[in-house]
Order: sequence, then structure tokens, then C-alpha cells
Amino acid sequence: MQQKLQNTKNLVSDVFDKVYDKYDLMNNLMSLGVHNSWKKQLIYSMKPKRNKKLIDVACGTGDIAKLFSDATYSKSKVQCVDPNKKMVSLGKRKLRNYKNINWKIASAEKLPFEDSQFDYYVISFGLRNTKNLNKALSEAFRVLKRGGRFFCLEFSKINNDYLDFIYKNYSKLIPVIGELIVGDKKPYEYLIQSINEFVDQEQLLQLMKKSRFDKCTYLNLNGGIVALHSAWKI
Repeated sequence: MQQKLQNTKNLVSDVFDKVYDKYDLMNNLMSLGVHNSWKKQLIYSMKPKRNKKLIDVACGTGDIAKLFSDATYSKSKVQCVDPNKKMVSLGKRKLRNYKNINWKIASAEKLPFEDSQFDYYVISFGLRNTKNLNKALSEAFRVLKRGGRFFCLEFSKINNDYLDFIYKNYSKLIPVIGELIVGDKKPYEYLIQSINEFVDQEQLLQLMKKSRFDKCTYLNLNGGIVALHSAWKI
């Protein structure tokens, strides 16, 4: 499934080139810090075990990698993957003391790893930025081991009219905040547009099933502002 907006030439790469050094700050401001609890919920649902391998795709500066490593006392291997060189460079500096974390520049649609390598696959607020959802999900399935588990944390569709009204009006402020902090509102206009155009919870669930995942489920967080999808490779 092609995503029209993300297939605009250089759009996504240009967006993250502009915001990478303020990425963590803006995440805190835009979500009022709640994104940290969403990521902790993901880790809680994963129940990380020591001596397992995680691939963190569209890893940004490595928030999930850090949480996973801390949960396993760094007795695990983490492969961070992101297409943006500047984001990866910042993540490396931020997590330089974590010797169990490796970094690779690559896209979710073309992962440079052999089949059946990882126990866990995570993509956190990154699936929405891919050009082709089917390819990204197919690659996730391919690199997971049998018995491995897939997790996707992503903005989704709110199932409460009152909350939806508040959220949509708040969203109008995000480009303004972006212009004040980053000096450019366009990346955050892209953010809002990409959220609005992304598939809903049930549509993503069906795409996961078509990619051969089993036991596909999702959990709405904060009324569906964000959804946590999970599935197994059996």
C-alpha cells in the first residue's frame, strides 16, 4: 500500500534533516510528555527478556532501544535502524554508553539483515513515514524469528468525538510551536497531515494479517490518539 504524501520526492528526509537536533524536545512539547508513557506501555506489553535480540526500526534517537536495554540490564542485543544519518548520529552520541546497541542507516522497506534474525521488532511513530506499508510489514515479518513478536506504536484515530475535537484544535498549534522552537513550521504541517491520512486501527490490523502475521491485536491509548498494534510470527 503506497502512501502518497510520503512518496513526494525527498519530503520525509528533508523533514527530519530540519528537526533532528530538536526532535526529542519537540516530542516532549507536542505530547506534553505523554509520549514517554506510551513508549513505556510498549515495553511493558513486550515483557523484554535477557539474551534476546530487538530490532528498533525508524528508531529516531533511540528511546525504545534505551528502555529495552534498561529493562534487560543491557543483557540483550539491540539493532537500531533509521534512514536519517543525522538522527542516527545524534542517537549514537546520546546512547554512547550502551555497548549492546548497534546502529544502521536503512529504511523500513529494505532492511539489510538476513531472514529470521530478531526476537522482537518495534517501529515507534515510524510506520506512518514509510513509502509503502506492505513492504515495511513484509520486511518486519521476514527479519523476525519464528515465535518473534511485532510491535507498532503509532498515531491513530480517536474514538471519542469530544476528545477528537480537542485534539484537532490542539493540532493546529503544533506547527506554530515548531516554528518557535525549530524555526520552521513545514515539518510539523507534514506531521499533522501524515497523521490525518494514515490508516486507522482496523485497516492496519488487516494489513498485518495480509503480511502473514498471526494473533494480530491492538490497544488504544488515550482514546485512540495512539494505538499499540502487536502480532506474532508463527
